[in-house]
Amino acid sequence: MSGNKTEVEKNYLNDQKGIKSWLLTLDHKRIGILYLYSIMFFFFIGGMSALLIRLELIRPQEVIVGADTYNQLFTLHGAIMIFLFIIPGIPAILGNFVLPLMIGAKDVAFPKLNLASWYVYIFGSLFAVYSLVTGAVDTGWTFYTPYSTSTDTSVVSMTLGAFILGFSSIFTGINFIVTIHKLRAPGMTWFKMPLFVWASYATAIIQVLATPVLGITLLLLIAERLLGIGIFDPAMGGDPVLYQHFFWFYSHPAVYIMILPGMGIISEVIAVFSKKKIFGYNAIAFSSLGIALVSFLVWGHHMFTSGQSEFAAMIFSFLTFLVGIPSGIKMFNWLATLYKGSITFETPMLYALSFMFLFAIGGFTGIMLGALSVDVHLHDTYFVVAHFHYVMMGGTVMAFLAGLHYWWPKIWGRTYNEFWARIAAFLIFVGFNVTFFSQFILGAKGMPRRYYTYLDQYQPLHAFSSVGAFVIGAGFFIMAFYLIHAMVRGKRIGRNPWGALTLEWTTTSPPSHHNFEEIPVVKNGPYDFDRIRVENDKWIYKEE
Repeated sequence: MSGNKTEVEKNYLNDQKGIKSWLLTLDHKRIGILYLYSIMFFFFIGGMSALLIRLELIRPQEVIVGADTYNQLFTLHGAIMIFLFIIPGIPAILGNFVLPLMIGAKDVAFPKLNLASWYVYIFGSLFAVYSLVTGAVDTGWTFYTPYSTSTDTSVVSMTLGAFILGFSSIFTGINFIVTIHKLRAPGMTWFKMPLFVWASYATAIIQVLATPVLGITLLLLIAERLLGIGIFDPAMGGDPVLYQHFFWFYSHPAVYIMILPGMGIISEVIAVFSKKKIFGYNAIAFSSLGIALVSFLVWGHHMFTSGQSEFAAMIFSFLTFLVGIPSGIKMFNWLATLYKGSITFETPMLYALSFMFLFAIGGFTGIMLGALSVDVHLHDTYFVVAHFHYVMMGGTVMAFLAGLHYWWPKIWGRTYNEFWARIAAFLIFVGFNVTFFSQFILGAKGMPRRYYTYLDQYQPLHAFSSVGAFVIGAGFFIMAFYLIHAMVRGKRIGRNPWGALTLEWTTTSPPSHHNFEEIPVVKNGPYDFDRIRVENDKWIYKEE
């Protein structure tokens, strides 16, 4: 690197040019951006399919597609949003970019494995795209037997794609675990790590332990279709409900692969934008590990109506209530952090507050569905759809957007238009509640989920929900415009525009190629706002 480059030019964006330098890069920051481009592409496809679904449901009669195409659309939406966006989203994009920076490392532990994880993601996603061309799957994103073993759509290629994507998730999890254990900067003890790192660590444990179960399940489904082995076929001594046990043993922990990193982001944003030491640091850190543990024990609450024993249902109901405790610990500690804080309402904070409101509703309705007597009546209704989206979009996606806006200036060295960012945040929040709160009412009135048509009595609420979906879409299109504009023409910013105390804000924006000019030595905690203030990108220690 030449000695006359400016500070801004000595970074991963400018050191090497050309597509080849990106496709062969081992820099965790560039790999995070490669994930950003690819995952956002699939998010766009999944989002457009959601708008088509809501357009079709404006009235009971056919609007734009027939029944078979509708089944394919909601399967496409679910599979893309789960396997190609929400599960990899925060770890692969934001985790890849900021986790090494937050612990003072030059890179992840295994850079080549990190690049391989992106190529595996692309390879798996190509199978999913191929299945759309050859016969879009109509099973729903869960691929339940016996229908998934008998439909003539491209179940094999879609499930093979999901199987391959699992390896990407495992590679990322292994990398993060080793990186956190071995590459922390001098002085960074476990209890000086940012809470996003704790959340990423708990997530990585779930990725490594749970994902192989999904892989085996999908391989069994493929073998069932191609070889007729009979493991899920009652006529051959098999059991179709066994598939559900296998699938949800992975997929409920996978819910926390989606939400735990988001909770880590909220901890960062709440502390920084209230300029206050996080309340209950140890409790929040250990609650992440607690969620990771209990998440393996609650899969049966998806199957209360499947014929499992009453005793098993009772145990799973109790464990469902139990998993709400560590989530509640986080929520109350965030509220305590906000109390008497010097709160400012920049865009990341707006999304963090949206998360707290929406995830609280999602969590509360999850406890409702964990009660056996309630679940029997609401199972497979739109109430479950609303609950799921309040947790996944109201939780994971809102947290992802908080993190994306929080670290966007660090990624590109430029900031976005705050006015338009707040407009987009408002539209997404309002549109989300219009879309999905109405679905709670639909479900309570008995509207089944996944139905192509419905009784006329449900039409007003369906139309109201569909209007909200297009408001959400407008918010995301505005967001795409101002974020892309910020990448190329946004106002340049310094190292630490938010006045944060974690290590990623001590390096240049964008970060230098090797992250830090010299290895940082950690002397304080990541949230010591009672001892340190930031002025002109410098930490100033307050007088004792």
